[in-house]
Amino acid sequence: MTYYWLKAGHIIFMVFWMAGLFMLPRQMLYLHSATPGSPEAAEWDRRMGLLRKMILTPSLIVVWVLGLALAYTIGAFSQGWFHAKLLLVLALTGYHGWMVSQARRMIDGQRPLTERQLRLWGEFPAFILALVVVLVVVKPF
Repeated sequence: MTYYWLKAGHIIFMVFWMAGLFMLPRQMLYLHSATPGSPEAAEWDRRMGLLRKMILTPSLIVVWVLGLALAYTIGAFSQGWFHAKLLLVLALTGYHGWMVSQARRMIDGQRPLTERQLRLWGEFPAFILALVVVLVVVKPF
């Protein structure tokens, strides 16, 4: 029974995390056109802060804790598909941190990424998600 609760929680918080990762670049796009220091920029700063504090960071932590507990429960640490998934989730975690740092730079008035780059980077989580789902469901190796 523990396995099913861990799996359910892992999936639920993975969905929350992914939703946040899809939302952050979109919010950054809206901030991009706002004049630094304007009330509009301040509002996007507030919204991105809430996204980070209420969804992104808590979900990231819960996904990792439940995911590692789940992997331990099913003995996944010796399976090739899990090593590949772990590598992809590490990449997604790095992306999370990088996007948060880019958002903070934008809040400070910088524009480190173009609108086009934000749109392209906004697709990165979808690509990783597709690969992770294939690994988990198909277990090709």
